[in-house]
Amino acid sequence: MAQWKLSVEDRLEIQDLYTRYAWGLDLGDEDLIRSVFAQDGWFDHLWQGRVQGHDAILENMRSLWTDRQHWWYGRQHIQNNHLFTEREEEGEVDVRLWFQILQYNVEYNTNFVFGIGTRSDHLTKKEGRWLFQSLHVNAWNAFDQVPWKGPVVMKGRPKYQMPPVAEHAQRG
Repeated sequence: MAQWKLSVEDRLEIQDLYTRYAWGLDLGDEDLIRSVFAQDGWFDHLWQGRVQGHDAILENMRSLWTDRQHWWYGRQHIQNNHLFTEREEEGEVDVRLWFQILQYNVEYNTNFVFGIGTRSDHLTKKEGRWLFQSLHVNAWNAFDQVPWKGPVVMKGRPKYQMPPVAEHAQRG
């Protein structure tokens, strides 16, 4: 257990770090994204995998913002329930949190929940400010991605495949 404790000021600065990350990520703001990562920081995301350093992180972000813009434009990453664990070395903190991604669909003019999950991040205080040393996204896209700690007693959904539609039913 760490011998130091996060101050209220540190917690507010960390909250601001997460806010700057979300605004940069969701609005395609390269300067904001660059400002939240340590030079040697890394980012680990479901589709991109792990990338390290400002140039690699920005290259991956540009891919999301441009190559997949039809499903990226209009997103809002909501991050909450931050759980802080101070490391032994002062200025080093692990943060776990929940995230939800809300999406505005420009084609249908509708809003929906795109995804949910958890994050495990390592933050470091360098040059007087908090930065992401690492950011790991755990998107819940399968049963075993939920980090459940209690016993699992529910049974999965039955695996049933519908038979093909009979020809006479297709003619109506």
